Amino acid sequence: MSLFASLTDAAYALVRPIVHATDGEAAHNLTISALEPLPRARHALTSPVLAIELAGIRFPNPVGLAPGFDKDARVAHVMPRFGFGFVEVGTLTPLPQEGNPRPRLFRLVEDEAVINRMGFNNGGQAAAAERIRCLRRYGLPVPLGINIGANKDSADRIADYAKGTAAMALLADYLTVNISSPNTPGLRALQDKGALEALLDGVAAAQPAGAAKPVFLKVAPDLEPADIDDIVTVAIDKGLAAVIVSNTTIIRPALASRHAGEAGGLSGAPLADLALQRVKDFRAASGGKVPLIAAGGIASAEQAWDRIRAGATLVQIYSAMVYAGPGLAARIAHGLEKLAARDGFARVSDAVGTGK
Repeated sequence: MSLFASLTDAAYALVRPIVHATDGEAAHNLTISALEPLPRARHALTSPVLAIELAGIRFPNPVGLAPGFDKDARVAHVMPRFGFGFVEVGTLTPLPQEGNPRPRLFRLVEDEAVINRMGFNNGGQAAAAERIRCLRRYGLPVPLGINIGANKDSADRIADYAKGTAAMALLADYLTVNISSPNTPGLRALQDKGALEALLDGVAAAQPAGAAKPVFLKVAPDLEPADIDDIVTVAIDKGLAAVIVSNTTIIRPALASRHAGEAGGLSGAPLADLALQRVKDFRAASGGKVPLIAAGGIASAEQAWDRIRAGATLVQIYSAMVYAGPGLAARIAHGLEKLAARDGFARVSDAVGTGK
């Protein structure tokens, strides 16, 4: 693991009790403010075993930063230092919005989980675009994804995604169309087949001429088999580059924390089994024709390996860092190298979809 990631993990272990005694959102904002002035990463954690290609994009390693951590593209320049093989910023909406009333972020320490009802709080696409243009001028050693969404009070959600595509496509290595958040009323209705077809047609029409970027679709874990079949059918018909499985869940398993009853999306350890099952479901429904990216409840190399064997080409993490520290991505990446060797694979990519 890199010296930078090791040192930050050691520092985090010392300050974690203080951090966890602070309001979750305030602690997150302080973290972003502390990271923002750090020098940009010049190198990526990679090796011939870890490097992987998806949608024509080379990823130095398959462990990515999920959106939500760097909503406004303030610290993407630093995150490869922690071992991330790609970074996804957002969710960004056409207009700035405050999101839902506070408090809206809760640590469930006993469950190693988080509940959030943030509501796509962000400074808007125009402000983020300025930061990303600067980032592009100086370079980033890993692919950058831009996650786009719709404003809460928008009269035309599909038009918002088209606006986001037009505004952000030229700045992104890939775009993620996020219709999976439970915290924007009615947003998940866009997962319905007819609405999804119209949405993706709008996104395709807004792509820059001659410079269209790969489109990933982020879906919820709370889906019925028929929903999965419909999404897979549309993904194939519309030529989606990948489906990200999945976002937070509104399902509540048995939880020990006093915050268990809070409204919002649940992430972290309790989501692990459900999110793994959804990867298997999408792999089975698509017959491997739709590339998958796994997110939700991944806190170790073994869990990432399970998702890859189940059919995921890439994985993303976020909530687990609250408990495992900022060096988690590097630990997972190095662990994947060892697991590939253990199971007789020359490259991590060779293991995609080989599980039973």
